[in-house]
Amino acid sequence: MEEKGGSHVNRKKGGIITMPFIFANEVCEKLAVVGFHANMISYLTTQLHMPLTKAANTLTNFGGTGSLTPLIGAFVADTYAGRFWTITVASIIYQIGMFSLTLSAILPQLRPPPCQGDQVCKEADTGQLAILYASLLLAALGSGGIRPCVVAFGADQFDETDPKQATKTWKYFNWYYFVMGAAVLVAVTVLVYIQDNVGWNWGLGIPTVAMFLSIIAFVFGYPLYRNLNPAGSPFVRLMQVCVAAFRKRNLDMVSDPNVLYQNEELDASICLDGKLLHTKHMKFLDKAAIVTEEDDIKSPNLWRLNTVHRVEELKSVIRMGPIWASGILLITAYAQQGTFSLQQAKSMDRHLTKSFQIPAGSMSVFTMVSMLSTIALYDRIIIPVARKFTGLDRGITFLHRMGIGFVISVLATLVAGFVEMKRKQAALAHGLVDKPHIIIPISVLWLVPQYSLHGIAEAFMSVGHLEFLYDQAPESMRSTATALFWTANSIGNYVSTLLVTLVHKFSAGPNGSNWLPDNNLNKGKLEYFYWLITLLQVVNVIYYFFCAKIYTFKPIQMHQKGGDSSSSEGVELDNKV
Repeated sequence: MEEKGGSHVNRKKGGIITMPFIFANEVCEKLAVVGFHANMISYLTTQLHMPLTKAANTLTNFGGTGSLTPLIGAFVADTYAGRFWTITVASIIYQIGMFSLTLSAILPQLRPPPCQGDQVCKEADTGQLAILYASLLLAALGSGGIRPCVVAFGADQFDETDPKQATKTWKYFNWYYFVMGAAVLVAVTVLVYIQDNVGWNWGLGIPTVAMFLSIIAFVFGYPLYRNLNPAGSPFVRLMQVCVAAFRKRNLDMVSDPNVLYQNEELDASICLDGKLLHTKHMKFLDKAAIVTEEDDIKSPNLWRLNTVHRVEELKSVIRMGPIWASGILLITAYAQQGTFSLQQAKSMDRHLTKSFQIPAGSMSVFTMVSMLSTIALYDRIIIPVARKFTGLDRGITFLHRMGIGFVISVLATLVAGFVEMKRKQAALAHGLVDKPHIIIPISVLWLVPQYSLHGIAEAFMSVGHLEFLYDQAPESMRSTATALFWTANSIGNYVSTLLVTLVHKFSAGPNGSNWLPDNNLNKGKLEYFYWLITLLQVVNVIYYFFCAKIYTFKPIQMHQKGGDSSSSEGVELDNKV
């Protein structure tokens, strides 16, 4: 039975028993997504013969689009279909995109002929690029339905207002990111090795099969899930508040907020766990809840009159905006691992033993290992220790967690610049500056610090960011809130594309020099690019600390499910941190 607003809710469904099905879907989906993206720059440059900057921008644009489409998926889930069906249909769309991309790797006529000796390689023609872009578009649309809904759907299985339930959603977010990271780790090791050493047909075919298995696993668990019915478009509700406040802009503000409009029956479907309480900020929006003689309080026109809860929904979203935006530059910094850092790795000695060398696309294994280790350390050691000092169940607030991640990300790009200087010095010392295709005798392990620092930063910032958005968003907008997480990723990738394009254009010298050259990284100034990102991140950290200091947590009156809901003991004021 699906849960319905305003009625008694059956809490027997959901809980820890649903996690294997949801995590199985996430593992297989991540194997598919990362397995096909982690080494994709090698596919574009070696198989489709794209220039480096064009390939890098293609990937970041695809990553940006794939992170922007979650707004569409979240809208469909919250308004019409619900999270389960949105995830299912989106997974099928993604499966079609993966299948077409795998076909392009299998069939020779769908890619240009191999390079012959020193001849200029023939780039992919319009038709071959059309298949590539169509596959990437389908994958982006599919991920738009999966990304915002899987996270929120998993968190929906835990009801924190039920005192009988011990598992908290903040624990779930740590589990989710750990499981996701483990799947990514397999993808960037096993799958990338297969792509480099066995063939792209197998390297893309395995993720395609994994995606199919993820759909089967997810649908199989349907009878166990706690499904929340969609409560109508959150975007329409936000717009109604704006219009109502504008239409009543000339009214005097009431001195007593208790006279503002309340209607528990009207709000029942959008506040199952508790209603938002009035706050003193953004008072101009409160005018949307002022009752006039023209208003019918029994059946209100929501374009003229809104409840306090609906007004506070809009206030919550506005308050979240500055904190949400601060996560964009971290993604811009992180995006370089799949492009320029990977090209650095390809030019370095990747032998770990005499007979084994790590694929360049697998360098992100160090990011994953450091991220997984940090999450485990955080969950098992840092939280219990911090809890003794702060008294908070989650150890430290998600705002503190994000701040730590931002600072570590600054260190990551700072270190990356110095490592690039070391790599170029080795190229100069061995006379390899003009020989970009010859391996420089410097160990690829010099790149480990920057990859690892990015992983540690992600464990703090990204998990904290996701937790913040889910926790502080109105409960009827949680798919939308998690979509905002991926939208920040989207904008971060687009910022990376813009930054690369501008730097490539304006750093070009009259003698052909460039910070980011197309064909010979040894002659570039990649370290300057890394330090530019470092400087931007320092400014971002200052901005974030200011926003976090003035941020107001949403006040919510929680409905306890453990006893008589009509008694005053069944209600508590919750100001989560």
